[in-house]
Parts: sequence; structure tokens; C-alpha cells
Amino acid sequence: MRLLLLWTLLAASAPAQSADAVAPDTVVATVDGKPVTAAELQGLYRTVGPQVQQNAARDPAAFLRQYAMLKRLSDYAEKQKLDQQSPYREALAAGRMQILYQAAIQHTYENIPVSPEDQKKFYEANHDRWVQARVKVIYIPFSDNPAAAAGEKKPLSEKEARAKAESIVKQLRAGADFVKMVREHSQDPTSAEKDGDFPPISKSDQIPDAVKQAVFALKKGEISDPVRAPNGFYIFRAEEITTKPYEAVKDEIFNEIKLARLREFLDSIQKEVQIKIENEAFFRQTPANQGSSGPPR
Repeated sequence: MRLLLLWTLLAASAPAQSADAVAPDTVVATVDGKPVTAAELQGLYRTVGPQVQQNAARDPAAFLRQYAMLKRLSDYAEKQKLDQQSPYREALAAGRMQILYQAAIQHTYENIPVSPEDQKKFYEANHDRWVQARVKVIYIPFSDNPAAAAGEKKPLSEKEARAKAESIVKQLRAGADFVKMVREHSQDPTSAEKDGDFPPISKSDQIPDAVKQAVFALKKGEISDPVRAPNGFYIFRAEEITTKPYEAVKDEIFNEIKLARLREFLDSIQKEVQIKIENEAFFRQTPANQGSSGPPR
């Protein structure tokens, strides 16, 4: 269900047509002498995968030939009344149900009201989520198997890395230059190249709790104790603790409120559904034995 929900919401966020787009009722081609409108082809285009869409953009004539074959064979199937035979009848019903399911979700999502007052209340109620820290970091790695390869420096054991990190913290708190210590000791390539600068950390980030607790316990300029990670120790210095302004997060809040209300709607529908199994033997069968595996009737 979550995959279908995601698909629907992605479809709902597709960019609108430009002002100079072709009108839906414009005849853009003929197939077997019959006019085909922009709306017909656009409707089909939206149902196919990205690869088919790319192919259609490169070769519209080939896409039209595929459309013509699709139309011819579907018309033939209807003349043969295949849409009234199993398993096609059931497949068509299931496909229709899936499409309507997606349409119901998209329609509901698009029509969920979210006012600026709702967004501001959410921001104030969750103010702590928007707090972020700008930090510098020193990273001291360790290895569970600290054996050196030929010509390489032996890696530190966890005990050795902890002792080194604690020594660095002591020196920093005594006034050692943090950037100098980064250049001499840090082995996190990305931050070391930037004199220890680390991407801003927010309380809502999916990062280890130990890191968040250490960072957000600091005041500007303070040095953390070594923070253990799976393969090393981090030392943080708080450069700045700020809160993202409402204007920077209001769109994120808007979408989060919408999704929360959509989930509430879906949960309410699910709670209303009443299910009672009347024939337990049927549900103990394998799917292959629940219906005919022979040719269509």
C-alpha cells in the first residue's frame, strides 16, 4: 500500500503543462484514418514507464505504431468478447480497482486543506525539530583487526583510538588550535579537507543518538568528549547553534501535515472495513488451487 501511495503522490507532483501546450482536443495524428487527439496520447503516455516515455520522445512515429497496435488488438479482443471471459474479466476489474484506488488517494491528498495557521502551529509545537548545529569535527578511526598491510601504517585498536581522542580533547580544552589538530589527526577526508567543517546537524536528522546528544549538549565553542562510532571516535566543537526560520521549513511542514491527514483518512477507512471469513478451507488452499489453471472459459 505504501508503494502505491508513494506512486500516487509522485504522480500528483508532476509539473503542469506550459501555457503554450497543445490543447487536449487538438488532433495530433490519424491512425487507420481515425483522428487521435492530444488528450488520448497524453493519457496513454502517462501510464507507461520512463523508458517507454524516453523512447516516445526520441521516435514519436514508433510510439504511434505501438498505439495503433494496442488499439487494433484491444478492439479485436472486445469483438471476441474476451473482456467477458476469465481470467481477463477479473484482471480488468482488478486493474480498474487499482486505478480508482490510486485516484481516490490522489484526489483526497490534493483536497486536504492546510492553512498558514496550521503550519505555524506545527512549527511552534515542534520547534525543537528545527534546531541545528554547525560543528567542526576530528575523526580518529580504529580497527577490530589492527594489522598493517605491507608498507602501510598500522591502524589503531579501539583502546588506542580512545586514548588518542581523549588526549586530543584534553589539548583542545587547554587551548590547542582546533584546525591545526584537524590537519594533524583527523582521518575523515571530507571534513578534513574543509578544516573540520561538518554538514549542519539537525535534531530531526537520522543520525546516531549518541552524536545528537553530544552535539546538542554543547554551547558555542565547547568541545565534546570523544563520541564512539562503529569504526572510530568523533570529537566535535560547536561553532553555532541556530533554529531554522519558519520561512525555510514551511513547505516541508505543509507536506508533512498533508501526509499525516492523508494517513488519518486511510486509517479511518481501514477501521471501517468489516471482514469475516466464511469459508476457512478456501483460504488454506494455495492460490494455484483456488481457480482453474486451464484455458480461459
